[in-house]
Amino acid sequence: MNWIILIIAGLFEVLFTSCLGKAKETTGTESYMWYGGFAVACIISMTLLIKATQSLPLGTAYAVWTGIGAVGTVLVGIFFFKDPTNFWRLFFITTLIGSIIGLKAVSH
Repeated sequence: MNWIILIIAGLFEVLFTSCLGKAKETTGTESYMWYGGFAVACIISMTLLIKATQSLPLGTAYAVWTGIGAVGTVLVGIFFFKDPTNFWRLFFITTLIGSIIGLKAVSH
């Protein structure tokens, strides 16, 4: 169950970084709403990370959380923010995904 909580925490990390990207593209009240979404998603993500680390090793949980956030944020950037994509970006994202799966496989 704690692995599921950790994955959800990582998805909220993707959400809060995506809110930062949208806030950068907007002005005025709309920008503040995106910053509010950032704050809410950040609080949820951190709360779930704290819950997951109560039974998972701290180093593994943090690495998986940041890995999910990094992979998800790069993919959101590619698909929604027109970030550049090339072979090496995709190659290293793939290796990061493999590392996350490896950490899960060797953890208790």
